[in-house]
Amino acid sequence: MMPRSVADARAARAWTQAERWGTLRAMELAAYFDRIGYSGPRMPDLATLKAVMRAHVAAIPFENIDVQMGVRSSTALPGIFDKLVVRRRGGWCYENNGLFGWALGEMGFDVRRVCGGVMRIARGDAALGNHLTLIVTLDEAPWLVDAGFGGSLAGPIPLAEATRHYPPFAVALARQPDGYWRFEERYGTAEPFSYDFLPDPADEALFSRQCLTQQTDAASVFVQNLVVQQRQGDRHVSLRGRVLLERWTDGQATRRLRNAGEFVDMLRGQFGLEVPGVERLWPRIVARHAELFPDEATEAVA
Repeated sequence: MMPRSVADARAARAWTQAERWGTLRAMELAAYFDRIGYSGPRMPDLATLKAVMRAHVAAIPFENIDVQMGVRSSTALPGIFDKLVVRRRGGWCYENNGLFGWALGEMGFDVRRVCGGVMRIARGDAALGNHLTLIVTLDEAPWLVDAGFGGSLAGPIPLAEATRHYPPFAVALARQPDGYWRFEERYGTAEPFSYDFLPDPADEALFSRQCLTQQTDAASVFVQNLVVQQRQGDRHVSLRGRVLLERWTDGQATRRLRNAGEFVDMLRGQFGLEVPGVERLWPRIVARHAELFPDEATEAVA
């Protein structure tokens, strides 16, 4: 048996070698539960699935700060574990659902990684693979499980046509004429935001290509814009560039950050994120805001 001091030291180090994944899994799963603040049952049933997903979404925000800082991400589990659990960061779909799917599998759930295409309705099949979502099968019935779409979905939903309410959003699943399923999130009268998917096992090579493209292509929305967002109870909070948007069922409010200090404080206080050197992004954030909103008065970069 490995001495506890050695195991603790290894658990605290970055997981940099993929071949080491699979060792000390009991400790890794315990660290994941600690990260999301979950201490409930671990039986692979619907009640546990709902509870663990609720805890994950509440604890780990969606964010693309590494893309903005030029730090390369991948779909490999060791790096994802180090980032989201050890360093207590957030992540985008490949990371959030990658970690969540791994944890569910370790708990005994039947989990399938699935390729989604965000806004395939407008972008066509080129969008496929730009989103990782999950299908969990319980008692031979499939459930859509997605902790990596920014927090609109607060729990698993049956793979069946229906509209459900997860305040402040309404979410819907509908089968499309070409056989795909479409997941939509809606807020008020705004246009829905969606992704399409087939409930088949993912093309992992496609994930790898899309993951790279979305963090290197100048046309990628993740390269162009910083985004951090999270469901916090029945409130949804998102930071896009320098604009903070808070949504409730009966209204919303916006705030424009004024300087780098406010930006760093917002990441720390609102989202629980400590990112060394993140203040260096501020001039770029201000410049992008001016590009998108040229009619607004330009403030000095602070």
